[in-house]
Amino acid sequence: MLNLLRKRRSIRKFEDKKLEPWQIEELVKAALMAPSSRTRRPWEFIVVEDPELLNKLALCKEHSASFLAGAPLGIIVAADPGKCDVWVEDSSICTLLLHLQATAMGLGSCWIQVRERWHKDHMTSSNYVKQLVNLPDNYQVLAIVAVGYPAEQKAPIEDSQLPYHKVHHNAFGKPFFNK
Repeated sequence: MLNLLRKRRSIRKFEDKKLEPWQIEELVKAALMAPSSRTRRPWEFIVVEDPELLNKLALCKEHSASFLAGAPLGIIVAADPGKCDVWVEDSSICTLLLHLQATAMGLGSCWIQVRERWHKDHMTSSNYVKQLVNLPDNYQVLAIVAVGYPAEQKAPIEDSQLPYHKVHHNAFGKPFFNK
């Protein structure tokens, strides 16, 4: 598992190559296997392959989403806050599993934060996305995951890059690692 985590990097450049249906199905299965609080499963996923829609979704916020226009796939992760008070956590777990499954399949992915972000003209990013995909008002959009064949290579994360100082032993301020 650590090797998979070392390889998982945020990829923002993708080859102009569609994913196979079985690949998309595997990604979605991984997300559907996510644990959730009290098995409420408040999440919903919208699989987007339409290039025109991906271009519009790439405009969901002012910064850091434009690369979605170059991805062959975007998976919108949304949830109904009325179903579970920890919908953000439950949906985040799903999103992470999408990333890990993509990495395991040799694909690249990147999280686009939508929740608590702004589109423009006083519209939230979530409301902008909801309008584009006809998501009911009671749902909130957590994120969009861009997925595709990577057109950029990033080195795996080395142990020397880990922020060991963030780990404490028995009390804050007492280092766990002697590095």
